Parts: sequence; structure tokens; C-alpha cells
Amino acid sequence: MNGAVPCRPDWGAKAPGRPYPRTPGVVLNEKASEMHEETAARRSEAETEQGVQSAESMQSAERSVATEAAENADATAEERTSTDGSAETGGDRLATVTGEPPVVPEWKDYPEKDDGQQHTVVGTVRVMRGLHSPELGNARDVLVYLPPSYATDADRRYPVLYMHDGQNLFDRATSFSGEWEVDKTLEDASAEGLETIVVGIANAGPERLDEYSPFVDAEHGGGRGDAYLDFVVHTLKPIIDRNFRTLPERGSTGIAGSSMGGLITLYAFFRNAETFGFAGVMSPALWFADRAIYAYVQAAPFVPGRIYVDVGTREGREELADVRRLRDILIAKGYRKGRDFLYVVEMGGTHSEAAWARRLRKELQFLLDLPTPAAKA
Repeated sequence: MNGAVPCRPDWGAKAPGRPYPRTPGVVLNEKASEMHEETAARRSEAETEQGVQSAESMQSAERSVATEAAENADATAEERTSTDGSAETGGDRLATVTGEPPVVPEWKDYPEKDDGQQHTVVGTVRVMRGLHSPELGNARDVLVYLPPSYATDADRRYPVLYMHDGQNLFDRATSFSGEWEVDKTLEDASAEGLETIVVGIANAGPERLDEYSPFVDAEHGGGRGDAYLDFVVHTLKPIIDRNFRTLPERGSTGIAGSSMGGLITLYAFFRNAETFGFAGVMSPALWFADRAIYAYVQAAPFVPGRIYVDVGTREGREELADVRRLRDILIAKGYRKGRDFLYVVEMGGTHSEAAWARRLRKELQFLLDLPTPAAKA
């Protein structure tokens, strides 16, 4: 990690022990996926002795890494913070440091310079380094992807999608294990009318678990999710709306993430109903804090909007069962399949950036209420 604070994008994941080959998956409709979920999960479990049973040991190992990172966080932050409190980012690696409010940062082109790294960004991406959060008492980088027509259609305003784990969205050089290719997906889909501004919010390294859950897990932490969402809604969103041509109303403002990012996304949709009109919940870590999210969603009032939920069959039987339970809760609340709720199971899908990248286009088409283009002959 080149001296950076260890940051596992899959912290909080209930995933099989060894990685599976990243072969292209097939997105099934719900009826077909129901027929294959259990069979595929058992096949996945048979392919490795650890299978789903290794989930607990994996969590323990991940928590050990998180604990070690937390113990060294002060020293790491000191090494990466300049005397005026601003973040020292080490080239283009995204900063997530704790400190006093820095000088008001500026928007810059990303990547900012030829630093010898092999950046994979396509299209137009801007970056704000070291945005301070008064709600959390720390700072992080924020990336903004602008659609192709943004530079040529000066009167047009765009919907906005706020996404967690910003390090992993656009650039392989800053990702932990591959990227989502959000920029490439949207560049390719722009001709179909799929255009949106995407705000990538860098995670806070060892504080990621704490910030991505409002619920406290006795073993893994958590509990700062409300403060994190206050930062997104009250500090970050006003900055985005002032600096870019956005459609600021809730119907044009969404939030999305995977794993622990999927958990906080689901929570945000119901907690901040006045702000977010659609939510992309990918491979959510529903198990966190003894599955406290279920009771919260069940008790929350129905929120108009669109919800996308997905999972891969190679994430394990427990994850499949958790996501299926969420599906049933949402349907019972009144969300209608194919209208304001889309549930997707990917055959062969793993808990990985590669899997989420494959499903991203389908997710965005649904959340932005765009028709799926007909297959070419």
C-alpha cells in the first residue's frame, strides 16, 4: 500500500476465504435467479474447504488489520500531515487524515500531474483534496466525475449520485483491488442518454467501519454512520451544488455503495428521505451489528423513490439469505418489483470491484429511470 493506512474495501464482508476467478457473470432476472441461488451457493462452497465457514476467520483477520491500523493512525496521520494541517497525499493517493481544518481546498483536474503512476481515469474527473468534516473531525479527498456533455451544454443540469469508497471508483492507481470503472461505464453509456454527475467520497481508512454503520457491533465497531451522513448532506452536498450544475432536488439525488457502503446507503435512503430519492445497495453487509438494519428498515415509514439491491452467488449462502430477507422486507413495505425496486442476483458474482463494475450499468439505468437499450442484432 506504499505506506498508506491499510484500507480494505471489503472490510465487513461475509465472503468465502479464497478469491474466485473473476469470470464474466450473467445478470439473471429474479425468477431465474431464485432457481439457481441455492445450487450456485452450494457449488461455491464445494469449490473450497473454507467456503462460507471461513467467514468468521476472515472477519477476525480483517478486524485485526483494522485494529493495527487504528493503533498506528496517529503516527500515520502525523507523517502525512503538513505543519499547516493540510493533507500530504503522496502523489495522487487519496488522503484520509484526521487534523485541524485545512485551508479551503480547491477543485483541480484529476489526475493532477504525471507522477509515474498508471492512472486509468477516462473522461473528466475533478478532485478536492482534504475536505474537512466538522461532523467527523477529519478530512478526506472528494472526486467528481462530469459527464461528456457537461463541457458543451452550458445550460444543462444533471442528477447527482454520491458514492462511497471513492478511492475505488475511477482509478486503479488508488484502488485496493481493482476499480469500479464508473467513469468508463458512464462514458460508454452517454450515447444512450445515461449521464449523471458522480461524487466519489474517499473512505477514512481505519475509520471506515465506524463511519459506514450507525449501529455498534460489539466486535467490529461502528456507530458513526449518522455523523458521516450529516457530513455528506450538510457539508459536502452544498459544496457540490454550489460548484457544479446539479439538479439538487431529492428526485435527482442518489446514493450508492457496496458491502459496508451498501449498508450505509440503505440506511441513508430511509434516514435522509428528504435528500435522497434513489439508492444503489450492492452486496450489502447486512450482518453487521447483529443485523440491526432489518428492524430499522421495517420500522421506518415508506419512502417514495427507487431502490436497487444486488448480490453475487459466490458471496456465500449466508449473504444470499441476508439479501433475500431484505428483498422480502422491502416488498412487504410496498416497493414493487421492476417499478421502484430492482433485485438482481449475478451468477458467479463475487464480493469484488470487478463484480460491482459489471452490474453498475444496469443499476444506473434503473435508478435514473432509463430504459434498457435493446440488444443489437
